[in-house]
Amino acid sequence: MLTLFLAPGASSMAPHIALHEIGVEFAIRPLSFARKENRDPAYLAINPEGKVPTLLVDGRPLTEVAGILFYLARRFPEAGLLPAGDDEAEARIVSWMSFLASTVHPARRQGIDHARRIWALAEARLDGRAWAEGTMMSIADIHLFRLFWRFRGSAALAAGEFPGLQDHHDRMMARPAVQRTCEVEAGIGYELPA
Repeated sequence: MLTLFLAPGASSMAPHIALHEIGVEFAIRPLSFARKENRDPAYLAINPEGKVPTLLVDGRPLTEVAGILFYLARRFPEAGLLPAGDDEAEARIVSWMSFLASTVHPARRQGIDHARRIWALAEARLDGRAWAEGTMMSIADIHLFRLFWRFRGSAALAAGEFPGLQDHHDRMMARPAVQRTCEVEAGIGYELPA
């Protein structure tokens, strides 16, 4: 059994989307940052860092967006979230995931101007392709989407500021898995900081 601990709109949105893409049965356990439920002793016993997401795999915790996405893509290869039989393409997806986790995700904490410079790097890295790895949607696209979804919602971007990323966002928003995830999380309620 898979159980995803999430906070609506937070980084946990990416594994939530992946689970919907895969179409496997799973349970969700929403946590409220406003009520500090991620600091509750019962949750800290599962994830001592108190971060989300946490995916319980038959009761065993798996943490960090990149790790969870990679696990899901490998466990459910029929979903096509990683390229089959292409080690180099898979490595490029892992490279994207590392870039997103280490460079893009923390950029906003250094101010909006710094974040815009980092998003310009992501725009250049996408290089007009439909997907991070070119012809197929992958776990890197799910992670990229969640981060840009959050950034564009809080940064008052000018029209056309990041056209490739905006097109990518729109392609992702058209996917039933993304629509379902947004519907479920909005129904729980977003508690994201400004």
